[in-house]
Amino acid sequence: MRQIQAVAARPRGRPQLRCDEDTRHLLVEAAACEFQKSGYAGTSMATVAQRAGISTKTMYRLIPTKADLFTAVVADRIGLFMLAIDDETLEATDLEEALGRILAAYGRLTLSPETIAINRLVIGESDRFPEISNAFYDTAVLRTSLAMERWLRRQCDRGLMRLDDPALAVGMLRGMMIMEPQRNVMLGRAPAPSGEEILRRARVCARLFLQGCRI
Repeated sequence: MRQIQAVAARPRGRPQLRCDEDTRHLLVEAAACEFQKSGYAGTSMATVAQRAGISTKTMYRLIPTKADLFTAVVADRIGLFMLAIDDETLEATDLEEALGRILAAYGRLTLSPETIAINRLVIGESDRFPEISNAFYDTAVLRTSLAMERWLRRQCDRGLMRLDDPALAVGMLRGMMIMEPQRNVMLGRAPAPSGEEILRRARVCARLFLQGCRI
């Protein structure tokens, strides 16, 4: 009798093989590939689900719309940048090295083939789909800018540098670090810089910037 009761108590149906977080990650990776391949307009939720090997019912439960899917793709890339500029890690280094690490992480993010593809997609399709430009600005541009601004403000509060407008300084830092190489890549004038080239540029930019504001 106990055996029968134990069997009856088992949940019915196919056991869940992965958690929602893992399933969502598969969808985001599949969506990133589809957006790069087909653009925003040419990507369908059904195609993403098929590429990920997940039912559309599950996909719509986790990520209801294509705009949400695009936002998730962008947020996934930004998350890697946020991890790279962890406060505890940066506090253990000197000022120039810490700024160099921030800029190198930003360079690796913005100059990667995935981010270049997202930039092209946003520029090419935002007139028809303004939701993607809004998502890109809020999730990528604004979030990375605020993270860098907070770091600069902390250094000012610690008496290590002097800046009249940290938000304005962030814009200058970002431009100095990635504007020229990103433009060259997007125009097909040069390949994306290597990791070593990004690191070397980050160190030069950090040194130049600090020459003007270090106390």
